[in-house]
Amino acid sequence: MRRWHRLLGLTLSGPFLIWALTGLLFFLKPGWGPAYAPLNVGLYPLRAGTHPTPPGCLESRRLRTVLGEHLLVRDADGWRQLDPVTLDPRPAPQTADVWRLFADAIRSDSTRYGGVVSCDSLRAETTHGKQLWLDWSQLSMSQRGPDTDRIDFLYRLHYLQWTGHPGLDALLGIAGLLGIVGLTALGLLLLRGPPKKG
Repeated sequence: MRRWHRLLGLTLSGPFLIWALTGLLFFLKPGWGPAYAPLNVGLYPLRAGTHPTPPGCLESRRLRTVLGEHLLVRDADGWRQLDPVTLDPRPAPQTADVWRLFADAIRSDSTRYGGVVSCDSLRAETTHGKQLWLDWSQLSMSQRGPDTDRIDFLYRLHYLQWTGHPGLDALLGIAGLLGIVGLTALGLLLLRGPPKKG
């Protein structure tokens, strides 16, 4: 029994060490705030005046960016962007305008982002290796960088997502949990000591 306990303990020592170290990092989160920080579109004061909203509108937002005024409306089908004057659907902007939106949004945190180095459709990359995305229908942005990838990698390590195949990773997780139960049970049996001779 002692041999099985030792073997199981050695087998689980690697996962235990990974769980402990990644758990400590998740608890401390050293410098992790910027990795998942929101990226907001640069907003400017609205000009005076009101604009009509289309029928069936459940919610509307009027905003002003470096591209001018925007009217975002939500109906039964979700969010969309309209021309604030004509109420016609407003198509996604050209690459140069997307570039301007991203450049304006990251201007306040040049230490993290640097500047926009490339822009393609509704996506851009910065000089500091950050990926930026624009959701035109809601006029919202998101960002991801190497630090986000590192944290996600640690998350996958911690939760035994080692192979990239959900079924196989689930089997690894179950095997790990069964191993812990087995190690604990064997340890308790060894604590009890050898059976007393009658």
